[in-house]
Amino acid sequence: MSDPVLIVGAGPVGLTSAILLARQGIPSIVLESRPTRTLIGSRAICVQRDILDILERAGVGRKVVDAGVTWYSGRMFYREHEVVVMTFPETPPGLFPPFVNTPQNIVEQLLEDQAEQEPLIDVRYGNTVAALTQDDDGVSLSVDTATGRHEVRGTHCIAADGSRSTLRELLGLPFEGRSFNDRFLITDIRAKLDFPVPERRFYFDPEWNPGRQVLLHPQPDSVWRIDWQVPEDFDLETERENGGLHARVRQIIGENTAYDLLWASVYRFHQRRVPRMRVDRVFMAGDAAHVMSPFGARGMNSGLADAENAAWKIAAVRSGWAGPALPATYDTERGAAADENLAVTATTMRFLVPADDTERARRRDVLERSIHDPAARAEINSGKLSEPFWYLDSPLTTPGADTTAFPTEPSTPRPPIPGVLCPDFQLGETRLRATFGPTFTVLLGPKAATPTIPDSVPGTKVVRLSPEAAVALDLAPAGLALVRPDGYLAATLTETTAAALPNALRRACGWADQEAARP
Repeated sequence: MSDPVLIVGAGPVGLTSAILLARQGIPSIVLESRPTRTLIGSRAICVQRDILDILERAGVGRKVVDAGVTWYSGRMFYREHEVVVMTFPETPPGLFPPFVNTPQNIVEQLLEDQAEQEPLIDVRYGNTVAALTQDDDGVSLSVDTATGRHEVRGTHCIAADGSRSTLRELLGLPFEGRSFNDRFLITDIRAKLDFPVPERRFYFDPEWNPGRQVLLHPQPDSVWRIDWQVPEDFDLETERENGGLHARVRQIIGENTAYDLLWASVYRFHQRRVPRMRVDRVFMAGDAAHVMSPFGARGMNSGLADAENAAWKIAAVRSGWAGPALPATYDTERGAAADENLAVTATTMRFLVPADDTERARRRDVLERSIHDPAARAEINSGKLSEPFWYLDSPLTTPGADTTAFPTEPSTPRPPIPGVLCPDFQLGETRLRATFGPTFTVLLGPKAATPTIPDSVPGTKVVRLSPEAAVALDLAPAGLALVRPDGYLAATLTETTAAALPNALRRACGWADQEAARP
């Protein structure tokens, strides 16, 4: 076996990284400090459609959907008034739904089961990293185990060891940002609640939590996530003992509905990120690199996008087709994604937990007006739901159409231009994204000449589109599109000259001088 990639942390981000590397023939060692997997509490639950595609490439996307609760609507209430109803279109057969609620503990178990089937993955529990060194050839970790301290060596390292990351400390990376004093109580209860359809329900200033908010999310097996904003001096153990926790649940579900309390925890939220997502051969990913408010489900979803971005770029380096500029684009792309997620969630939290009298007055005004004014309802912010980040300015993207008028507001639909995640749609008996190859994919318009594919990137796949599919992709009949290993459009070419595709491919692989011959 060749030298492995070292992955620290066996959560969703670490395991997904390992499986995606294995799919590219790259071995890995996953180091987890816990003695065994802890599957207590739902934690992150909401998985976004495009992240399901990442999980499908890791072999578990459809299983995550089948294990969860799909929802197509959400409701917001102010006191006793329903003020907002948001709906998502029903998903055509074969495509992934917009959101599915599958608890993190189930996602982790599915990923671990998949990892156990991969001979290139070695998951080691009870392995605590104590020291890190790296040089031009690789990364060495000193690891404490039950049998003493050992050293492991790999070509690269993915730090996916969570918000209290040891590797972040060993690298001397500050975790810049702020923490908030506001506290939230999170519970999982099993109860048969009388809601007509599974949906997200957000309550502002309900009578059973005056002046604060409550969020309800459905989970599998009649389990419900209930998330309360609570006072700063809230004490969970005291509430358990004096019956306060039971009373909170009863205020929501009623006196006659039977329920079981499965899990309860209290948290504060943080808005932080490392100044660099990559330090030489170490790639920071997930909560080790950035933490943010959970409202909008941008935590685990963005971490899994980190995992795929790091995995395909490390695989490219290991396989010999990466240009010298490719590794640095991990920080360029995923750092920008973290910045946007932090900005979006910061705006949400200014509405949910106003910092001063001015912000409190504005929120109260918006909520009061929303009872009768549709325009005010658009200003209510209970969390902009997770979506992919677009790499329009990435050095790997061959610029396409003029983006002067390109929509930049999060949650706004984007046209399929270079830097945008390639859309998915039915393609005969399958779907477009299911046709993508392990490395790059070339999508041909119905009248495009079959290009000569450079042999510099093994596994590059060619897919010819029907006229209808080309229209859906906004691709000229004689044009072609180059799709990256992570499904992003690297280029759309209307003129298929002999040099056009090779140049776009070189650029997407991180060769800064597109005309330079590869070594």
